[in-house]
Amino acid sequence: MKISSFFRLLPLSAVLLTACTVTQAPDGTGSDNSPQWNNRKAQLQNLTHYQTRGSFAYLANEKKVYARFFWQQYSANNYKLLLLNPLGTTELELSVQPNMTRITDNEGKKYISDNPEELIYQLTNMNIPLDNLKSWIIGLPGNALNFQLDKNYLLKSVSDKENGEIWQVNYQGYDTSITPALPNRLELTQGKNRIKLKMDNWTTQ
Repeated sequence: MKISSFFRLLPLSAVLLTACTVTQAPDGTGSDNSPQWNNRKAQLQNLTHYQTRGSFAYLANEKKVYARFFWQQYSANNYKLLLLNPLGTTELELSVQPNMTRITDNEGKKYISDNPEELIYQLTNMNIPLDNLKSWIIGLPGNALNFQLDKNYLLKSVSDKENGEIWQVNYQGYDTSITPALPNRLELTQGKNRIKLKMDNWTTQ
């Protein structure tokens, strides 16, 4: 059931990285009880329609996957994630709607479930925290209660326990040329598994 051919098409040398300006997260800590954070959080929570693209890496002992990705958010619980090979062809399409997840592989085969995280793990053997990732990718802590802000009240790190495993999220840069400022580099770690995302650009509505 696993999509084995998907991984053979994504060698590290074939990943195309687009240059972008990275604003490093500044030192210092902002309070999560401050008006500045509450205002920023409200802005991000109202940001329900957006899209971004960039590079994706999944690094684990038994697996290394590199790809281009495209994320399109239509509403709070409706989004699409594409993983692309170096030629720009879609290798994996994940479409999430309320109570239904559909994955289409590079052969056009479709798989349907009501649990996006479980389905993508069954098909690819990648553990991706999709429920929280749709919040983390725009700089919100999601369901996590343990998080830190930098001195500009941008999310700096998140620690979240899910199914007995701890996910650690570190924000390495933001695009401050847009309002609200959105992450352009972050890394997720769970034990020996790492996910690295680099966003080339954002489009918001």
